[in-house]
Amino acid sequence: MTDTTTPARARVGPLLRRAAQAEAATWRSLYAWARRRPLPLKPGDEPFGYLGVVKPILGIFIGLSVVEIPIFDVVVTHVVPWRPARWIVLGLGIWGLLWMIGLYASMTIHPHVVGDRGLRVRLNSGIDIWIPWTDVEALRKRYRSLPSSRSVQVEQEGDRRVVSVSVGSQTSIDVLLRRPLTFDLPKTGSQPINELRLYADDPDGLLRSARGTPASHPVSR
Repeated sequence: MTDTTTPARARVGPLLRRAAQAEAATWRSLYAWARRRPLPLKPGDEPFGYLGVVKPILGIFIGLSVVEIPIFDVVVTHVVPWRPARWIVLGLGIWGLLWMIGLYASMTIHPHVVGDRGLRVRLNSGIDIWIPWTDVEALRKRYRSLPSSRSVQVEQEGDRRVVSVSVGSQTSIDVLLRRPLTFDLPKTGSQPINELRLYADDPDGLLRSARGTPASHPVSR
């Protein structure tokens, strides 16, 4: 008989580790945001946020959670005879509220960064990749709507591999690479990519900032 438990455990283990790391990063981001710590930027670095497109949605969910917590507390207290149920539901409600605030904080304190030597592309605390200007052929402003809500999406366009790091199923900047590069991103595996697409609230500002770098590469809109 073939033992299938070992491959299953091999898959579950990394998933649990990534989930635990993501959870811990969310709480660290909440702590750093609550303490209003300044962004760790180097001289010449300029941050560009990407929260704007999902900020209203997050605000609605956070507001609903604030309203739901006392409502569920009253309902459970008067309907469920088991007393610990109230504290379990209350704890889950508060955890969910703080988690969503932590997600907001993570997106706030981890912006994209344009520097003298390259472009830093980020999304929350889970995606952080560095692209030197020497590897960039062109930057182009182009708004795209993607078919999926996944934050990282991979497309094959002929012999070119394109990866989109999206926010709210959107991207606004195309980064064309001089040579295929491999990035540590979910879903991309070990295959190199030819183009990276990302979302920024102010794509025009990001392109202007990139033009001011001493990089010897063309930047176009």
